[in-house]
Amino acid sequence: MGISGNGAWLVLLVGLALSSFIVGSYAGNFYQDFDLTWGGNRPKIFKGGQLLSLSLDKVSGSGFQSKKEYLFGRIDMQLKLVAGNSAGTVTAYYLSSQGPTHDEIDFEFLGNVSGDPYVLHTNVFTQGKGNREQQFYLWFDPSKNFHTYSIIWKPQHILFLVDNTPIRVFKNAESLGVPFPKNQPMRIYSSLWNADDWATRGGLVKTDWSKAPFTAYYRNFNVIDAKSSKSFSDSLASWQTNALDAPGRRRLRWVQKYFMIYNYCSDFKRFPQGFPAECRN
Repeated sequence: MGISGNGAWLVLLVGLALSSFIVGSYAGNFYQDFDLTWGGNRPKIFKGGQLLSLSLDKVSGSGFQSKKEYLFGRIDMQLKLVAGNSAGTVTAYYLSSQGPTHDEIDFEFLGNVSGDPYVLHTNVFTQGKGNREQQFYLWFDPSKNFHTYSIIWKPQHILFLVDNTPIRVFKNAESLGVPFPKNQPMRIYSSLWNADDWATRGGLVKTDWSKAPFTAYYRNFNVIDAKSSKSFSDSLASWQTNALDAPGRRRLRWVQKYFMIYNYCSDFKRFPQGFPAECRN
């Protein structure tokens, strides 16, 4: 049957340790790498550029963006989300270009009432068109500790990872006539904002402003930039940026079997005339 259960976990743990070493060598600094773009004094940078926070109150949310643009690479960020009753709030962390035909790769964390799980909402926009949603519960409480959320963006595919566990793969389906993000450099953005008209149970649960301010924290930003790293494809980091290996595929199946709660590629009511072409890829 191939590698044993214990052996698979050993491979995964070794991979995690190796990735921490490799990616850690590209550690960023929030002062150097990001601009606080809106929200007045609500976004803050601490500890010499090693920690950033965003806050939301009844007046405004807040946000930041990267100084640089990226065209392919690996982006890692550790987040600790709004604790307690976070219903109505959305913490967005994403890559995006600009304009009506923009490309975008999204993580969005939809808050919930105390004791209920966050919903992790993912989406991919190409040439201004999105509607490629997949949603997940997480296998931990993302407000208790920091966890790493990663995007690996290559010409062949986009990988979404949580603590180095793959949760979603969006493959290049240009051969089927589906545009793929490959020509527009993107910046990293993050924001914390009120979306109680839709975020929690379709807008049925509203933000409890007596719990404000709501705060999310960021640390350990890391990037491997394909544009500035000539050895991106054949470096020691190539194992984590190429196609998933067997343990990675098993972890992906595990997440999608037990934690996926919505997949546009299986929504028959939404697509009665047939699923989008990339769903066949």
